[in-house]
Amino acid sequence: MRQSKNKKREVTAAIYVRLSRDDNLEGESYSIGNQKKLLTKIAKEKGYTNLLTFCDDGISGVTMERDGYKDMIKAILDNKVSAVFVKDLSRLGRNYIEVGKLTEEFLPEHDIRLVAVSDNIDTEEGENELAPIKNLFNEWYARDISKKRRISNKIKGNAGEPMGMPPYGYMKNPDGSKSWVIDEEAAAVVRRIFSLTLDGMGTQQIADTLAGEKILIPTSYWGSKGIGRPGKKKAACCEWRSSTVVSILSKQEYCGDVINFKTYSKSYKNKKRMENDRENWVIFKDVHEPIIERSVWELIQERRNQKTRRRRNADGEKNMFSGLLVCADCGSSLWYHFNQGNPEIQYFNCSGYNRGKRKICTSTHYIRVDFLERVVLGEIRRLTKLATQYESEFANIVMGHSIQTAQQERRQKQKELNILAARDKELDNLFEHIYEDNVSGKISDDRFAKLSAKYETEQKEIAARMKELQEELDSDKSKAVTSDMFMASVRKYTRARKLTPRMLNELIEKIEVHQSEKIDDKTVQRLTIHYNCIGAIEIPDLDKLPENNVSVHTRQGVDVHYAACAS
Repeated sequence: MRQSKNKKREVTAAIYVRLSRDDNLEGESYSIGNQKKLLTKIAKEKGYTNLLTFCDDGISGVTMERDGYKDMIKAILDNKVSAVFVKDLSRLGRNYIEVGKLTEEFLPEHDIRLVAVSDNIDTEEGENELAPIKNLFNEWYARDISKKRRISNKIKGNAGEPMGMPPYGYMKNPDGSKSWVIDEEAAAVVRRIFSLTLDGMGTQQIADTLAGEKILIPTSYWGSKGIGRPGKKKAACCEWRSSTVVSILSKQEYCGDVINFKTYSKSYKNKKRMENDRENWVIFKDVHEPIIERSVWELIQERRNQKTRRRRNADGEKNMFSGLLVCADCGSSLWYHFNQGNPEIQYFNCSGYNRGKRKICTSTHYIRVDFLERVVLGEIRRLTKLATQYESEFANIVMGHSIQTAQQERRQKQKELNILAARDKELDNLFEHIYEDNVSGKISDDRFAKLSAKYETEQKEIAARMKELQEELDSDKSKAVTSDMFMASVRKYTRARKLTPRMLNELIEKIEVHQSEKIDDKTVQRLTIHYNCIGAIEIPDLDKLPENNVSVHTRQGVDVHYAACAS
């Protein structure tokens, strides 16, 4: 059905121009400016005095989700234009099905004249039988370009060239190379985020802090600097979110690494980026200058991977020991509490104790926070004194424990790997047996299907874990370097007078809490402190080291005394 006559509509035409990276190969004739000049000239020659221009610059024709294209379609639906001018059909798109629907159904239905100049198509002069074939060739062109680009990207990515945009904190090297350099203004914010995390702040607290200081979020920061990035452009915004902070904390690139193939697209028609399996990543270490020390980044990843119960105290703050304390008997985490009648009395106890049917621990492992603070600070003081007064002894202890810990971990991983390999072989034999039993009729097809599915699922899980263990065993991390880092961290706190969350995060991996016991008519509670990188060590009794005689009077009227326990 033809639409009612409208004089203004009859002399109004839509000029649609589009350019993408793929079209840059076609030369200057495909530039936006040249397309506009050509189409304006042709449209006026054909009697259209009122021209509406719609443009999509830098957008692939494979997708029809283009702002300029959608605006043109809206103008057609609003009965504002009577003709559409394009340089050729590929400007409308490189999607055979969608462009076919547009040219063969939508435009004729709305009585719209289509002129594709280079393809010699003008629907006013009749149908062009070659148009569907041209559309098909346009899509094939997009497919071919996509295939070539994937091969090129694979070569570049495996050669160590960064495949993505620099993360917040970095920028492209002004010298025109593919490398990244530090953007000091943004890098200062990244360092602050990591520093606040070491201080014990949560991601939402950090986001609130940055928002309160009116610091621009990454997308707004790039916009303020005129740096083009994908996504919708927003006005200056300081509304930091927890998810943004989490994303920054998880980026290994801040250690100086290039990580390629973190995402992928399923096909040339689907531009949505999908998360790639970590095993498919290609990592190149120490390519550019780091913003964050690797040891700090790894420490924070380890902390963030721990599942902890982070209950707040009466003032709304989280206790700095939350997530560090474990039960020496059952291995459960200790949970934080405070006395409702007297909030100053803060304590931890075993989460596995007194949990009804799920009770897995027979003792409370109750320990006061003030007792913990004094004990841990005392042990750190002893450690720093050992580092400064007995440097060689300290180095020998740390290095020895570092090597010993590495060997112990390696033995445990190798043992687990051997067990898994044996089970994998056993599953192969079981599968062979049930197959033979099924063929001979001893077990039904239904039963065979269930058992084979069960064995296959278990084998997949075993294969994944074996690969993970083998990678860890094959890695050549230097425990000596790790020990040096730990010794440097210890020396930072030589003059510490107060325990802080940062101190705990940098020095301590976990603290095992033992149940208090009576020894020589004295109530004693033992703690095993596991330090980062080296595990639990026994500090020797040397002349210049202070003693750590800590005791606390509990609410039950009992004096509890601290006793060190190395392992």
